[in-house]
Amino acid sequence: MIDGHVHLENGDLSVEYAMQFVEAAAAKGIDTLQILDHTHRFIEFSPMYDGVRNASPLQAQWLSKKIKDHLSDYHRLIDEMKQIKLPVRVLFGLEVCYTPEAEPFLKEILSQFPYDFLVGSIHSIDGILYDMPFSRELLWDVQEADAIYQRYYTLLEQVITSGLFTQVAHPDTIKLFNIYPSYDLHPTFERLAKLAAAHHVKMENNTGCHYRYHTEDIGLSDAFITALVKEDASIITASDAHYPDHVGNYIREATQRIEEIRDQISSHS
Repeated sequence: MIDGHVHLENGDLSVEYAMQFVEAAAAKGIDTLQILDHTHRFIEFSPMYDGVRNASPLQAQWLSKKIKDHLSDYHRLIDEMKQIKLPVRVLFGLEVCYTPEAEPFLKEILSQFPYDFLVGSIHSIDGILYDMPFSRELLWDVQEADAIYQRYYTLLEQVITSGLFTQVAHPDTIKLFNIYPSYDLHPTFERLAKLAAAHHVKMENNTGCHYRYHTEDIGLSDAFITALVKEDASIITASDAHYPDHVGNYIREATQRIEEIRDQISSHS
């Protein structure tokens, strides 16, 4: 089993803390663990978040608490971890908060270190964060759900086609508040699946929304998984753990659901 997305952000960038995630993975039967952190942790990426800062004092205050380390500290940790014999396969990368205007900056900075993987994610709709406690008053109570969803998935298409990333983070986490659009999402899922397959980008079946926000789906919706399977797009399971105890959360169930849908499609083909 793979847990393709776990964060160190609630601890320090030390071998001791990282090993807590590795040991948790081994205890839960995870074969491969992908460790990362958000780009908003690192001082070098700070200019990329000016739009988020300027959009709201609430967002500026939140962000000021997040930016705290240099990339060199993370790279030192990676080098140290790669010298240790570990009980599971461990890879290191970044979760990059993508915006179209940041592409030139990202192409330059991401090429400076040989990460094992790079995850592209959408966390804001034109500068407004959609997944924070204050997001209702800043976004969801201001804009129509249809417009938010349409913009989110337009940006996600750009993540896939940018050529910057090997993986797409939580591609349907926009549903975290259980607010849905009025239109049918099946064509959107089918379009994204085609793009992911064509660009060889892994799409996360991310369980974080289920155990943190209590969405009904354990990970991706069945409709989204079906579209990905039909297009033979790569799917990677991910817990989005922010604490060692959350490593592997619902990975077994998410993996099982993918296989069930594969079997259903095969039986009808």
